[in-house]
Amino acid sequence: MIRLLGAACALSLIALPLAPVAGAAPQRPADDAASRTLTLVPSGSGVSYRDGHGREVVLRGYNVSGEVKLAENGNLPFADAADARESAAALREQTGANSVRFLLSWERVQPAPDRIDEQYLRQVTEQIAAFADEGFWVLPDYHQDLYSRHLFRPDSWYSGDGAPKWVVDGGDYPPESCGICFHWGQNMMNNQAVKQAKADFWKNRRIPTPAGEVGVQDAFLAQAEATLDHLAAHLTEAQFQRILGFDPMNEPHAGNLDEGQDAAAWERDVLWPFFERFRAVMDRTGWQDKPAYVEPTVFWNNNVSFVKEPGGFEELDELGTRYVFNSHFYHALAQSGLYGKAKDGENSADFAEIRDRAADLGTTGFVSEFGHPLGGNTADKFPTVMKGIYQAMDSRLSGADWWSAPAESGSVLSGTQWQWDIYHDRHHEAMNGNPDKIQTEADGWNGEDFSAVGRDDTGTLGLRADPRVLDRLYPRAVDGTTVAFTYEDRSRDGDRTLTWNRIPEDMPALREVVGDGQFGVLVWRDGPGTAPTELHLPESFGAQNTTVLSDLGDAARRHDDRLLLTAPEAPGTVHYALVANGPDVPAPDRLAEARAELDSWAATNLR
Repeated sequence: MIRLLGAACALSLIALPLAPVAGAAPQRPADDAASRTLTLVPSGSGVSYRDGHGREVVLRGYNVSGEVKLAENGNLPFADAADARESAAALREQTGANSVRFLLSWERVQPAPDRIDEQYLRQVTEQIAAFADEGFWVLPDYHQDLYSRHLFRPDSWYSGDGAPKWVVDGGDYPPESCGICFHWGQNMMNNQAVKQAKADFWKNRRIPTPAGEVGVQDAFLAQAEATLDHLAAHLTEAQFQRILGFDPMNEPHAGNLDEGQDAAAWERDVLWPFFERFRAVMDRTGWQDKPAYVEPTVFWNNNVSFVKEPGGFEELDELGTRYVFNSHFYHALAQSGLYGKAKDGENSADFAEIRDRAADLGTTGFVSEFGHPLGGNTADKFPTVMKGIYQAMDSRLSGADWWSAPAESGSVLSGTQWQWDIYHDRHHEAMNGNPDKIQTEADGWNGEDFSAVGRDDTGTLGLRADPRVLDRLYPRAVDGTTVAFTYEDRSRDGDRTLTWNRIPEDMPALREVVGDGQFGVLVWRDGPGTAPTELHLPESFGAQNTTVLSDLGDAARRHDDRLLLTAPEAPGTVHYALVANGPDVPAPDRLAEARAELDSWAATNLR
């Protein structure tokens, strides 16, 4: 049961059942055409995702998957649609995710300058449909890293992905070499073949091919048009509703800058015209109502000072709702091994920068990649780094500051973690086509080990890390506008429980009710009231151990893994709900005292 206390009952404090009370209409998550429609809508707090009921929607999920970087399954995320469906079900059940970034390969769409691989597009469509049918929002992404695997020698230390072989052959690039590089990303700065190939793409260099001379960027956009047209034509109307938009190019990087040009000017003068061309392709192929998820130069927010570049579209004017500011964030310092473990509030400024850049550009922010290795010499930092990243996506504030200044918490950022690879540790990839360099371990690509999922000895899919940090309470849909949100996941760093958000000492009853369990607090300003506010409940919030304290009284109901909260029609009214999963059933008098403490806190801090 859910243990509830609200304003409706001052003297008789009772535990209410999970099912609706007798005579009440069943309360279920919205599952209609309106709930499946998602648009960018300006609101009092900026631009937000809104469904057809006017609810503010938060997107949380994973990239599916780095398998697209590998040739073993034809550069598809999954070997077949059955694997895609299995993955979607596991992803939903084990993390509560509602969205995925779905990777695509230019190399496979256009294997020759005069040919589009329709079979590849049919398989892509089937696999996207598997996620859409399971209720996921899907963001297709043209993925590339280091431009192309065909730039690299069969015996090279590194590999890439993206452009087809015929493009590389036409470029006549120098032998690739990164020198003494300890991470594949250093090829972006040190490998002249990679740098020249990228610069050629942005400048639309004309290259010879067996089908005649073509501009490299022109060829990319032509095959993108075929892809977008195919998806719009072959997904059902309901499935296409689940498509968020399109990510035109993963992690753009200039390669070589012109003399006197910095990365910010390159974004303005070179990268942005490419995005405008891609936007025109979207408009011609039935995607005119969906935004382009445009990424700034890859190093614009790197937290290693000597790698960071100017950028983030700082020299552009307002983008508007036809574009989403689409950023990545990795704790590069932690991955370098030159830095210790993450701490409370450490990434607040990093993600505030993403929020602020999106707001300045008149759109919303989306973080389509973030993560940390689960294997290797910095894997011990995974618990703190990921806790810190999710904390910063939930709120602008540290845990230490949240209770004293909740009105400064801000919007909840949407994003997709890198990554969800159901073939983790079971690959069979001939690196750069070399049969003597078969990659089987981890993610199978450049030594990376990021997948949050893997199979055990029985073949069952399961999480590879502490579910406390991966299966998180978050507001899936808010009837109105989020004022503040926080989640204390109590994740573990070895034998140590990480508690970064401590309930203030002047709220002793609430501290007792929550105990050492997980808890989250949502504060929101009431909206149109045509559908309930929905929070994802992690598996650890069971039927017998979930307590809800809210100003809404007995308006909370559980439906499967969601907590539903329905407010009376009073748009603009501020509401709150605290959800906890302490192991003990709180005494009614302590619940009442805890509720009174929350009321006092809300009256003082949320006027």
